[in-house]
Amino acid sequence: MSVDAVVQQMRDLADDGSVPSNVADMIREAAEELEKEGKDLSVRVNTASSILDQVSNDPNIRQHTRTEIWNLASKTENLSS
Repeated sequence: MSVDAVVQQMRDLADDGSVPSNVADMIREAAEELEKEGKDLSVRVNTASSILDQVSNDPNIRQHTRTEIWNLASKTENLSS
């Protein structure tokens, strides 16, 4: 899977109306980190993964959303391999 595809999935989840706005903002932040061309891919992946890990621990999100975030985190981590 490409960086662009993962970023698009992040943006789609962030735009989901059922996702709390603070969570959506953090997902967008992770997507923006992945898109930063000036940084090495491994640095971008680590930063985005860290943000997704933080957001997955938010007690206010639904389990379905948490599962989607975990899936995105897994796809993000696979980008650097």
